Formats: sequence, structure tokens, C-alpha cells
Amino acid sequence: MKPEQDHEKPVAYDNEGRPLFYHPQPKQAEETLQKVHVVKDPSTEEIQISDEILRKHNISNKKYPNLNLSDGEYVISAVKRHPLGLVTIWLSVIFVSIIILLVPITFQEGVFGLSKQGVIFGSIILVTLLVFVFLVGSVATIVYQSNRFYLTNESVIQHIQTSLFSQNNQTVSLDNIEDASFRQIGVLQSLFGYGSIRLSTQGDETTYRFSWVTNPKKQIDTLNNAVEAFKNGRPVEG
Repeated sequence: MKPEQDHEKPVAYDNEGRPLFYHPQPKQAEETLQKVHVVKDPSTEEIQISDEILRKHNISNKKYPNLNLSDGEYVISAVKRHPLGLVTIWLSVIFVSIIILLVPITFQEGVFGLSKQGVIFGSIILVTLLVFVFLVGSVATIVYQSNRFYLTNESVIQHIQTSLFSQNNQTVSLDNIEDASFRQIGVLQSLFGYGSIRLSTQGDETTYRFSWVTNPKKQIDTLNNAVEAFKNGRPVEG
């Protein structure tokens, strides 16, 4: 049986008795380490929604049934168009109506050889035109007021209404908003406090615009605060 070697004892000495070298130290067995990465499935993680957020979510669902809000999402602000935009619509209606009302002057008896029956028939046509112009103005008013710009605690939703039977929603996450700005041009916009807001997104560089906005600076400040809070992981207040 081979005796166990003392690795601390010199193997050889010189003429003066000084050790020359020792036994080589045995190599220590290398430990094998195995790293295990555990990935947590996010689908199994339940998102806890506070009672306050749930209350706001339910209120928003009842108040804005046309919006498809996710769980825990609620509306912070709903931006309407400025009432001054309605003035342009109804000024056009009044202008056209005045022109129509001036036409019966040419329908008087004897003018252009029209009989009484012709005058009556022409009057019916004019009344029909007036009703039609009024209906067009009413539809334009509904369409104008239906266009909205919603800010939620998770996204921005633009409701676009182009006619009574044509509408769609454009949604962009707060995390994807790269730039938000407003614009006011001219004396009227500054005097009556309205303008337009513009959003640009990352990636596809889509641009969202909304005109006739009441107090656009305030709306953009609120939006920028929400975007900053969302991107930094803070709760969006509102």
C-alpha cells in the first residue's frame, strides 16, 4: 500500500539542507455549477385592481359605452370640440336660407308669367329646400359634437365621426406616444381659447390630430403628465 504523501514536506534539499521543492499540490476537483433560469409566466399572474380604480372603471363604462375599455382602465378627460365651430355651421345655414327666402320675390304673380298655381308650387319647393338645409345643419351639428378625444389612465382614444352612419375609434397606448403638442394660430383662436392638438407615436410614426379643442394647452399638459407617469411606472392620476 502506497503511503500517503505529505505535500507540506520538501521532496529534496540542497547541500546546505535547504528545501528545493515540494510535492505538487493536488488539483482540486472543479465544482460544476448549473445555472437555472426560471421564467414566470405573466399570464398566471393576477393583476390586482383596487376598489377605487374599479369604481372609476365602472363609471367610465356607463358614461362612455362606445369605448372599449380594458380591465382597470378609466377615462381621465373627454375633450370636446369648441362651441365656436358650431357658429360656422349655422352661419352657413342662415346664409343659404336667406338666399332661398329671396327667391320668392321672382315668383310674384305676373313676374316671368307665373300663375298663382306656379307661385304656390314654387313656394312648396322653397319650403322643402329650407327644411332640407335645416336638416343638413342639424346633422352637421351632431357629427361635429360627436367627435371626441379621450384620455384614459392607459391610452388615448380618438372617436372620429364623419357622418351619422360612419364612425371609428383610434387608440394608442400612452407608452407609444413620443410627442404631444398644441397649436393656436390667429386672433380668434387666442381670443376664444381654442386650437388643435397633435400626437406622434413611436415606430410607425402615426400622427393624430384633433381640431377645435377648448383650452388646448391645458389638455396637452394633462396628457404629457399622464404619459410621463405611465412610462415611469407611476399611477396616472385623474
